[in-house]
Amino acid sequence: MKKIILSIIAALCVFTFSAMPASAQYADVSKAQTGLRKTPLSIVSKNGKHEFTVEIADTFAKQQIGLMWRTQMADNAGMLFDYAKSPHRMAFWMRNTVIPLDIIYISPKGKIVSISANAIPFDETPLWSSGIAAGVLEINGGLSKKLGIHVGDYVYHPIFKNAR
Repeated sequence: MKKIILSIIAALCVFTFSAMPASAQYADVSKAQTGLRKTPLSIVSKNGKHEFTVEIADTFAKQQIGLMWRTQMADNAGMLFDYAKSPHRMAFWMRNTVIPLDIIYISPKGKIVSISANAIPFDETPLWSSGIAAGVLEINGGLSKKLGIHVGDYVYHPIFKNAR
């Protein structure tokens, strides 16, 4: 009986692995982006001020890689994608992204317009903003809920010209 159960488990593991996208099967952490400029960012919500140190993705090349291939991130860290020169409604996805993320879309004035919480690693489904965004903040998945960060809260950072 043990052999049968172990065989079933092994078969399920093989099936699950083979059904995964090729990018998920062969995550190459050596491709993770490093060396980006880091700056402080704060979010003010009903329950207080939350401080982060964020990496800035301010060029097309940096934005294309984002947090791909990262296997971990500190709870007070994140990546801020700067679209202040051309705010628009946008969508992000999780191609080659190993860790779950909360994707926070931010208006030109720093107001959170939408949050795609717990985005699924490697999922290529577009996650659209609910409005015009000038910045997108990615933090660890579930952290928005844990900290009580909601749509309508404010993000303070120089790209929104509201830094405190």
